[in-house]
Amino acid sequence: MPARTRDLSTFNADLKLKGFNVFQIEADGAATRVYSRKDFYKICLTTGTSRIHYADRTFEQEGTVLFFGNPHIPYSWETLTTRYVGYTCLFSEDFLKAGDRTDSVLRSPLFKLGGTPLLKITKEQRTFLNGLFERMIAEQDSDYAHKDELIRNYIHLIVHEALKLTPSEEFDTRKNAASRITTVFLETLERQFPIESADRPLGLRTPQDYAQALNVHVNSLNRAVKGVTGKPTGAHIAERVITEARALLEHTDWNVAEVAYALGFEYPSYFNSYFKRITGTNPQTLRAAAV
Repeated sequence: MPARTRDLSTFNADLKLKGFNVFQIEADGAATRVYSRKDFYKICLTTGTSRIHYADRTFEQEGTVLFFGNPHIPYSWETLTTRYVGYTCLFSEDFLKAGDRTDSVLRSPLFKLGGTPLLKITKEQRTFLNGLFERMIAEQDSDYAHKDELIRNYIHLIVHEALKLTPSEEFDTRKNAASRITTVFLETLERQFPIESADRPLGLRTPQDYAQALNVHVNSLNRAVKGVTGKPTGAHIAERVITEARALLEHTDWNVAEVAYALGFEYPSYFNSYFKRITGTNPQTLRAAAV
């Protein structure tokens, strides 16, 4: 099957509408990271060399692996080879809840904090799993009235096949803790954006919020980020929030209060002061200049 190319905004809109998407990864590996922020669980069957960083550990693998990603557990995926192929399946919790066996998937060790998210796959296992992903792609594109239920069955089958396998223990110890924590922090920060709705405000606002999400002490996070990047954790957060604020003010019709709430500010006055302190101007002035 030829690799598929997709416009990212169309892809994410389609994914949000259906709560599910499966696609073949192109040869450049970038497709392993194409998904909308933190809303979707993820199963990848990939062949190549990769390194996956969590705040407390790193997995490095060559060959074919089966990866399970939980949207509530921050991680960073690093592709180390130019040729990187396979499949990615993304699904929301609501998509699975439409069936009657949600817990058996989401409560498995494959998706748990400290669990076993990466499995080494043999050639024979790869052939079998390739077939399951191909069937999901075929059903996704079909007109069959019950295709969602059939796709859920394929997801369950992949999970149960994975539970039979021995988890990988090939940790990469060459990357020091500070670098690892910083990598995952920056990836997690970027995943909070873009803000797509004023009804779903920014959830992580402070260094303490990110430390809790990464399951590390805030002092450890601050030391790591400052030591690796030369800038405090709060400075990275502020820069990204202001970048998003500018985009919302210049490219949406949301009023300033809606922008403030979307970015996690309890009161618009707090947002105005924050914005002016960092940029030297106020949100209304920026918006007027952009018109």
